[in-house]
Amino acid sequence: MARYFDVHPVDPQRRALGQVVEIIRSGGLIAYPTDSCFALGCQLGDRDGLDRIREIRRLDDKHHFTLVCRDFAQLGQFVQVSNTVFRTIKAATPGSYTFILPATKEVPRRLLHPKKKTVGVRIPQHTVAQALLAELGEPLLSSTLLLPDEPEPLTQGWEIKERLDGAVDAVLDSGDCGTEPTTVVDYSRPEPEIIRRGAGDPSRFE
Repeated sequence: MARYFDVHPVDPQRRALGQVVEIIRSGGLIAYPTDSCFALGCQLGDRDGLDRIREIRRLDDKHHFTLVCRDFAQLGQFVQVSNTVFRTIKAATPGSYTFILPATKEVPRRLLHPKKKTVGVRIPQHTVAQALLAELGEPLLSSTLLLPDEPEPLTQGWEIKERLDGAVDAVLDSGDCGTEPTTVVDYSRPEPEIIRRGAGDPSRFE
């Protein structure tokens, strides 16, 4: 049964965040809010957590998982970013964007796109997500909480608790966080390519 944590959206209770981090570090899978809908998250090296996300969302091996990072210092450990790309991405973050970039050796191979050796990264602009990342001290391996055959992600924490009670270990809720996923920009080639238009304004990458 999933534990349910209802935290304040502006000043999340540190004790609750600490309990969620304990669950993550002990191999747990969580649902948590971001600035563009809820996401599923687990520890970076958690193979079982990765498999559970794949099962919940019915994902194939070509799906780009995302490392949700607290800041650029953290992001820079896991992807290769040229000076030009760095400036462009930095101007757009934190925010509702996911960037596909070549991965460094810090990223487990099973997280990489099988052919491109890339991974998704993002820095959210969401108080609770940022507080959780600060408490964890490392990126969260994440994927949008979009269930198979459903047009929109789940937006209510209580509904996530009801529907995924046996599939996740904790639900972190701070109120509605919208239904629109991130805008995804692929920077693995010389010219950026918008893979998905979402909550972030895509015009700056066109």
